[in-house]
Amino acid sequence: MRLIISVAALMVHASNLGADGAFYGDPPDAHHPWSIHDLNRPQPPRAEPGTFSSQAEPGKPPSDAIVLFGGTEADLSKWQPVKNPTEATKWIVQDGALLCVPKSGYIRTKEEFADCQLHIEWSAPAKVVGSSQNRGNSGVFLMGLVEVQVLDNYENPTYADGFAGSVYGVNPPMANALQKPGEWQVYDIIFRRPLFKDGREVDPGALTVFCNGVLLQDHTPLEGGGGHKARSEPHPFPDKGPLQLQDHGNPVRYRNIWYRPLPPRAAEGGTDGLLTVEAATAKKMEIANNIRQDAARLEGKAKMLRLMESLCYEQNETALKDSAAMATTFLADVKQVPAAKIELRKGDVLELNKAVQYLAKYHFIPGDFAAKGELERFIKEQGWDKKR
Repeated sequence: MRLIISVAALMVHASNLGADGAFYGDPPDAHHPWSIHDLNRPQPPRAEPGTFSSQAEPGKPPSDAIVLFGGTEADLSKWQPVKNPTEATKWIVQDGALLCVPKSGYIRTKEEFADCQLHIEWSAPAKVVGSSQNRGNSGVFLMGLVEVQVLDNYENPTYADGFAGSVYGVNPPMANALQKPGEWQVYDIIFRRPLFKDGREVDPGALTVFCNGVLLQDHTPLEGGGGHKARSEPHPFPDKGPLQLQDHGNPVRYRNIWYRPLPPRAAEGGTDGLLTVEAATAKKMEIANNIRQDAARLEGKAKMLRLMESLCYEQNETALKDSAAMATTFLADVKQVPAAKIELRKGDVLELNKAVQYLAKYHFIPGDFAAKGELERFIKEQGWDKKR
């Protein structure tokens, strides 16, 4: 017989987990639907880590990455020319790398996405030709709109906001961390698109960029996305867009291109971070309802504590009335236990008292909650209020 343990079942025992249990950290508030150290909060999904790249070979992406180019001819089917998307791209695969064929045009992914962690590796030609913007030039365009500059700036100065690792036309990189020409450069990019609501910008979007492990852009605001020669202004972005690679007339190589979608921010419906009062209230109601449904499947002390826990998220008259009645009955039953065995119930009584004291402290139960005074008196009578 297969044993299945649900998250809800695990939550039954939350209050027995000490510092990890219920009635422990600060409760939900007007802008946060979760308490501090909340076991009702979803567990992070598992992502098996990949491996790091070397000059000899690319690393392995993490398990939840979506691979856009992994080094095979078949991967070309994931890309198309920007100008003539119905035709096959003229870029080629050479020795496991995606090679820009000069004058063949920009290419873009058929797949569209938005906020992401993007990993991409590139290499300028080993033979140095040209200078400034005419040496190993290409570009990585998030959503086809915001360029992280690709340029051979190894001992090759140029204008700062067009340097390798710049948000092109917006912000220079904080450092020049490039390897020599012909060697592989590794970009790790965190991209957040601008968010608008009712025509008003609520989040300007941002780019964080690492080059070969060195931070170049630290959550740099997009200021509309940048561009060539003209200053950009904030404007709405689409929900999704392609990754685009630039043909600037140089045979730049790419490899090991993958991304991981990022969860939504609070401003677009995410439930982590600082939420609006309306969004936090709606989420708290949802959490409370789920806890009450879980409590309906339980019995005894476990049911009572889960109902009490639901009050931290939403005041519900039925849950309050039922948990109060169960607490009174629970304590009455404990009082019937013979004195010789009463110590066996100490943990249960203190657990209930912890919940009641927590709820009273944050005003989730009324001051005349019947079990509160009875619990305090009973614990004092047994000497359980004294530290040993």
